[in-house]
Amino acid sequence: MEIVRSQKRAPTVATVVSSLPLYRSAPELQVRLEDFELFAIDRLRVLKEISDGLSRGKKPDEVEILVRDLWKSNMSLPQASEVINKDIISHFVLRLVYCRTEELRKWFLSMETTLFRYRFRGESSEVQRALMVEFDLPYKAVSHAEFENVKEKLGQVARSIGGQSVPNADTIFYKVPFEEVPELVAGRRVFILKGYAYVAMNQVASLVVTRFRSHLSKALVLTNRKWTSTIRERETDRLTPIVESLSTSYLGPDYSQPREFAEISLQDIDQVAKSSFPLCMRHLFEKLREDHHLKHGGRMQFGLFLKGVGLKLDDALDFWKSEFSRKVGAERFDKEYAYSIRHNYGKEGKRTDYTPYSCQKIISSTPGVGDHHGCPFRHFSEENLRAALGKMGVGNRPMEDVMDKVRNRHYQLACTLTFEAVHSSSCDVGINHPNQYFIDSQKLPQKNNPTS
Repeated sequence: MEIVRSQKRAPTVATVVSSLPLYRSAPELQVRLEDFELFAIDRLRVLKEISDGLSRGKKPDEVEILVRDLWKSNMSLPQASEVINKDIISHFVLRLVYCRTEELRKWFLSMETTLFRYRFRGESSEVQRALMVEFDLPYKAVSHAEFENVKEKLGQVARSIGGQSVPNADTIFYKVPFEEVPELVAGRRVFILKGYAYVAMNQVASLVVTRFRSHLSKALVLTNRKWTSTIRERETDRLTPIVESLSTSYLGPDYSQPREFAEISLQDIDQVAKSSFPLCMRHLFEKLREDHHLKHGGRMQFGLFLKGVGLKLDDALDFWKSEFSRKVGAERFDKEYAYSIRHNYGKEGKRTDYTPYSCQKIISSTPGVGDHHGCPFRHFSEENLRAALGKMGVGNRPMEDVMDKVRNRHYQLACTLTFEAVHSSSCDVGINHPNQYFIDSQKLPQKNNPTS
């Protein structure tokens, strides 16, 4: 796959037998640098929504609908050949992005396998059989005579599963070593005889998905070796920055400007902090009130959040000065700290309009000793986290649900459950940004009490 600048628009070429590629080798295509990143972001939206859906306990039929809708909304293009190219290109770009650590590989392998599984299940039986051939799966259909010998047992399995039609002479079965279909065996959804599982055609997805997962797992390790040995250094000025930033990309609104709520006043900030700040910002606010100081990481995380929720520059200067001056004095504040606050608001230096930090950026930060920034769900001890959640009003039962998500490293879902517990209101889209938490929180009183 060759990456080119935008002035070299590449022809679209696709030679695959179905709309579901197997991603065995990188395509012989020229890819515009813009498409390299944009295609990957679109696919990443799909994978992250799948991950969120699974973590929230969606059932298989719900995930199937989710995958179909996500693919249609994020991966569609006017021509079928363009869709196939986008599919292949985006997969291989994200393979580069997610090959770089064990944790990244594990997540990508799981999400891509899930995506492949549900897309495969949506294909026709003819396409499914063609994909089995492409994967070179060495399985032959059970003969009529052998089917007659085990027909009764196959029928018992079908009836025990429920919702499965009883097999007849027209039903195609494959005889497969049982260890190659572990999920079917674990779910007691196949008949096993002498070490072989009898897999119906409508269950064949398990065979193909197992092979797909194995192939992708090995490919990710090989890709990491190539990335480390040659690609990273060779592409230092072009692809490397894109690849290294994509895994922590935030894909929603940037909240650089206040949205629904024009501003918050200094007089209201204590009350608003208690009612509508997420735990990460509430913790920083309390530490600032307690210590009258925050280190650079905390000032950036909290200061940009306040900017995003509508604290005007003059009020921000007054707010920070009133706290810092108690510890460092007003003169030192003006000399050492006021500039960075104006800078965050785009009034100094390059006059960049800096955006508030997303959950992904906050979670991936590494606070040191004396720092208070970062994500409490990731960086707090269990004891401190439980105390902080209790202070917010999270009850015992929802707190255990939150802690379960934390133990499984689903930090944003833990924050989502916290929001739901504190506000007694569902948050189906999940929390992806501290400023989103604030806006969604502020909406609720207005919705429940329009006169407020």
